[in-house]
Amino acid sequence: MQESKKSKKEGKNENKLLASDNLQLTTESGEVGYPVQVYFIELTDMYMHRVRWHWHAEIEVIIVNHGEAIFFSDDKHIHLTAGQGVLINQNLMHTIQAADDTAACSLYSMKFHPSFLFGYGNTMMSGKYLVPILSSPAMKIIELFDQDNWHEKLMDTVNNIIAVNLTKKYGYELETKSYLCQLWGLLLEKVIPQNISKSKETTVSLDESRVKEAILYIEEHYSENITLDDLAASIHLSKSECCRCFKRTLQLTPFEYLMKYRIFRAASILQMNVPAPRSMSALAFSVGFNNASYFNKVFKQYLHCTPSEYKRKIKNNPTGEYEPFYGLKL
Repeated sequence: MQESKKSKKEGKNENKLLASDNLQLTTESGEVGYPVQVYFIELTDMYMHRVRWHWHAEIEVIIVNHGEAIFFSDDKHIHLTAGQGVLINQNLMHTIQAADDTAACSLYSMKFHPSFLFGYGNTMMSGKYLVPILSSPAMKIIELFDQDNWHEKLMDTVNNIIAVNLTKKYGYELETKSYLCQLWGLLLEKVIPQNISKSKETTVSLDESRVKEAILYIEEHYSENITLDDLAASIHLSKSECCRCFKRTLQLTPFEYLMKYRIFRAASILQMNVPAPRSMSALAFSVGFNNASYFNKVFKQYLHCTPSEYKRKIKNNPTGEYEPFYGLKL
């Protein structure tokens, strides 16, 4: 799918993914009647070379186009090389980052909402064909390597969906729906032998649920003097269990996540320049740092430049090359 880069460049500003206040990923493009989106993502251009931790109501397939990436979800991490990918079920918190900060890495993301296939309120169809997929533990994450013929068929179907949505020839919506039906049939092949008969919602691990709450607390109070006691209390855990929960789910400590989020907010303020900080010290205090020197040190640790240098880069390069957001701007 290398030829798709031209289409990506031509439509660079057509689509934008943003994280809402509850970390669910939303999109500024796409329609209720056609809930399918395809994006080309240059991880190298992303803030910290990663897509932020998030979840969404759509099912997503990510395929690495070039380079190497690491996909994280709950307590799993999957190393992906070009041509490999993962299928991610609904409402599963996940992130993906470049395996090497110094090497180029790009990928395709294809997302679709099951309502495109089953509509809303069609209980017979959804009960028979939708719920078994959404509720199956085996369908939580599917690694798309070259394991067998089934995986090859699934990957070919996803590649076809991506191709028709990048070219957008007349009738591509119908063609996409046809391919998605094929994809769903392949998924059901894996679920049916498990004799799943009970309707139940997709399960979310207790760790993941707790970390989601903790992240929301951090994003609401990041500018305050948050302590580990505060964070643990917000999710009704001991300090030690709170730390273990973060490690198991995000492979980060609560403190590491807080520092990264504070730097993300600082970079966002510098990028948007609304409101413009009076000084770098004022910026440091506004995002929760009590010491401007420490703020500079942490900022440089994550973005490889000081806040002042970052601001100059933005001023000299207004095209957005230094886009700091976790969300995707294509």
